[in-house]
Amino acid sequence: METFAEYILGEKEISAKLEITYYLAKKRNIFFDKSVVFKTEIARIFLNYLPLELDKNLILTACLLCNCKKIDVAQNLEDIKSYAKKGAEYLYSIGFDKRFCTICEEVNRYSNSNPREKESDILELVDQFGGMLLDRPERIGMEPDEALVLLEYRNLKDKYNRYMQSFIDFIKELQKLEYREKVEVTPLKALVNLYREAEDDKRFITGLVYENKKILAKENPNRPLFSEETTRKVMGHLE
Repeated sequence: METFAEYILGEKEISAKLEITYYLAKKRNIFFDKSVVFKTEIARIFLNYLPLELDKNLILTACLLCNCKKIDVAQNLEDIKSYAKKGAEYLYSIGFDKRFCTICEEVNRYSNSNPREKESDILELVDQFGGMLLDRPERIGMEPDEALVLLEYRNLKDKYNRYMQSFIDFIKELQKLEYREKVEVTPLKALVNLYREAEDDKRFITGLVYENKKILAKENPNRPLFSEETTRKVMGHLE
């Protein structure tokens, strides 16, 4: 019988991966919310822009799962430092290989891994940048230009990330694009608006897949999301 890792990695359609992760979170109480979906969508658009031979399927799966043991409101620094390692250990227990788990653990720098996996550098960029665009209890979400400056000169200052310049160029190009929502907006602004308007992660996923086709290119618009069939499949691969 295939493992859960083989099951989700074998599913190439991003909307199906979102649904699978949603049910995994419900059944195993791992961390998964709108912010995870938001960052994964930034990664998806970036990978379509980046002219490199990378395993996009692996990276998007890692984006969905790398924060699985994150604590929503961390009580101390140790929780912040250890969640990625704990997440990697959990992912290994459900069938992911050591390299995939290492990629997920390296979403931040607390593991002190050197050299880093190249896929981890993409996870790091979208996790840091995406997080700055979103509202937090202590602050409102930043504008992309401000977030880029802080990403380069504060968060990752003196740290080598092989895709930093490519990511900066990508965001700048993305900011030049506009399409009509209620008014002319950039793709990032539309994505943030959709995030803010969605009441929960389920509604955000549905909106991203079905309502905002200019952000997400949907492969199969007739496929139902959040089906009981997926619940059974997820549980079957976890037993």
